Amino acid sequence: MSLALQTFSSVKDANAALQAAGTRYLGGGTLVVRAANEGDVSVSSLIRVTEPTLSAISVSGGKVRLGASVTMAAIARHPELATLAPAARAVGGPAIRNMATVGGNLFAPAPYGDFTVALLALDASVAAEAGEMPIETFLAGRDTSRAVVTAVSFSLPKAESFRFLKVSRVKPKGVSVLSIAAHLQFATDGTVTSARIALGCMADRPIRAKAAEEALLGCKLTSEEIAPALAAAAEGISPITDPIASAWYRAEVLPVHLGRLLLG
Repeated sequence: MSLALQTFSSVKDANAALQAAGTRYLGGGTLVVRAANEGDVSVSSLIRVTEPTLSAISVSGGKVRLGASVTMAAIARHPELATLAPAARAVGGPAIRNMATVGGNLFAPAPYGDFTVALLALDASVAAEAGEMPIETFLAGRDTSRAVVTAVSFSLPKAESFRFLKVSRVKPKGVSVLSIAAHLQFATDGTVTSARIALGCMADRPIRAKAAEEALLGCKLTSEEIAPALAAAAEGISPITDPIASAWYRAEVLPVHLGRLLLG
């Protein structure tokens, strides 16, 4: 079966075209094109948009806005986004990062979507033509979404407050066993006053470790004080099983790697 490609200059026109059966949005193509090459016949037409704002990066007043077509490579080399560079570099190898986009990563199923784990920890907002929504709301309904994502926005974290870790069996560009991102705020004495922890591969999409977040509040990052948070990390998870690792293994190593991330 042939696969058509439709190109539009505006998000509005692309959204209208996406309502037709058999259409799929084409960002960087790292997942959609691979699926087509592997014989996915559910898609008959790919939709792409050339609107320049989708490829724009804006950093101003401590706020970041990434267009949905911004690539992982562009984020990794941006001088004001050094804090996020490890999360961007966790996505595949150089060739993949040159194509993989912010918008595409939001839809990537586990074990992919490592950059979205970082966005979830940063409490990002996801924008579409109809407006913005919290990233948790977007992730919960992404399977039924037929609207083009236009951008994500979040507050730029300080280097000392944001941490990211991807665990893989193959270095340097293997698929995730799991990924973890944490955005922490501290009092002057080093006590945790705010915590957002996001997990990848602990469900079919990134999720928050809310029990671990609550257990960290009021603690200092020592082995003894973070122990309750590590014990609570498995609450609410439903890890995936794939050729990389079993659900059992992922659950077993989660507290080990969360501890390493928190202790630096």
